[in-house]
Amino acid sequence: MLLAGFFFALMNVSVKMIPHIPAIEIILFRSIFSFFFTYSVLTKRAIPILGTNKKLLIARGVVGSIGLMAFFYTLQAIPLASAVTINYLAPIFTSILGIFIVKEKVAVRQFIYFGISFLGVLVIQGFDPRVSMMDLSIGLIASIAMGLAYNIIRKLKNSEHPLVIMIYFPMITIPIASILTYWVWVPPVGWDWMYLLLVGIFTQTAQYFMTIAYQNAEVAKISSLSYVGIIYALGFGFLIFGETYDLVVYIGMALVLLGVIFNIRK
Repeated sequence: MLLAGFFFALMNVSVKMIPHIPAIEIILFRSIFSFFFTYSVLTKRAIPILGTNKKLLIARGVVGSIGLMAFFYTLQAIPLASAVTINYLAPIFTSILGIFIVKEKVAVRQFIYFGISFLGVLVIQGFDPRVSMMDLSIGLIASIAMGLAYNIIRKLKNSEHPLVIMIYFPMITIPIASILTYWVWVPPVGWDWMYLLLVGIFTQTAQYFMTIAYQNAEVAKISSLSYVGIIYALGFGFLIFGETYDLVVYIGMALVLLGVIFNIRK
């Protein structure tokens, strides 16, 4: 899980290294890489690609695309650690949306934990001038979309192979991203190609290690390790991009993580 977090962090850095390439264009290249990688595994294992519950699979692809577009935008627009921290609200939205989608119960104390995390986000936005209200709103859209995607995956867990769920994301994203990229296309030059390739490689590598972790250890113990990602983000942000924060912003980040970890432990 620590390796998965490390490679996800490297993916985030790769996205941030090419701020002149529109986020939607990066997503297009990432989706093409993901499609061919997942397709090759599915065909090798003779698994039907289209699955059975096509409506939910398409819905998962759509909301996943929206979430990734919004997240990549925040990675490019605001400091790395702030973007990653706001994205950590996804588990909270997963729990809230789960009340309506998968009919899961949420204890009263969990809403207190939700409040702690939202307070942390407000602290970050209020005390870091580099995070505008628009950037925060787009970051929240990313987290809500991811929370919705996670709930759809939970509804599909007994009917679809994980790789089928995975391939619907690029299958939906590639047409959408292709159309949107047409209007904002920036030709990659030089090192841009390397970073675009690294986004795809780091993503697949991270997902591979994460899958192994969840298959071989207790979810409750493993999931909390994913929040080491904020340490990676702070370190890479400082070493590569020279990003620093006021003490109160660090407190905001700590509040977000505290609320999320309390909620997961509950």
